Amino acid sequence: MNIRKAVVSDFNRIMEIYAIAREYMKNSGNPNQWKDHYPEKNIVNKDIEDKISYVLEDNGHIFAVFVFIKGYEKSYELNFPSDKEYGIIHRVASDGSERKIVSRIINFVKKEISLLRIDTHEDNKTMQKAVEKLGFKRLGIIQLDDRSFRILYELKEEI
Repeated sequence: MNIRKAVVSDFNRIMEIYAIAREYMKNSGNPNQWKDHYPEKNIVNKDIEDKISYVLEDNGHIFAVFVFIKGYEKSYELNFPSDKEYGIIHRVASDGSERKIVSRIINFVKKEISLLRIDTHEDNKTMQKAVEKLGFKRLGIIQLDDRSFRILYELKEEI
């Protein structure tokens, strides 16, 4: 299993994975987080261009994707400011062929930075369960630019 930055030639497979993830979300009681279109092609293209999109693959088969950024997220800082830069994980998706995707992602990004934040929709019970199992603490509710609400989680590695 390998995690690497996504490249342009991964685009179609990434879009397939996001489509599979949207269907999974709808079928598991979370139809509103990504609806029928998120993330759009232009967002995925920009993620790849900005070198913040990562894929998980095994023997050349891409089975999951996520976005990882270091810095500060405006919507997080309004109610939960941090005096320390953190890693931000967005747009986690899988084709369902492998297990423990979130755990693999967290283990990978923890090598880069000791403070991590991730948000998810209140209906995304799969993600909530995964991050809580990995030791993330719920900070509270944030509002995104589109006026939707998310639950914000944080993981601090104690040194």
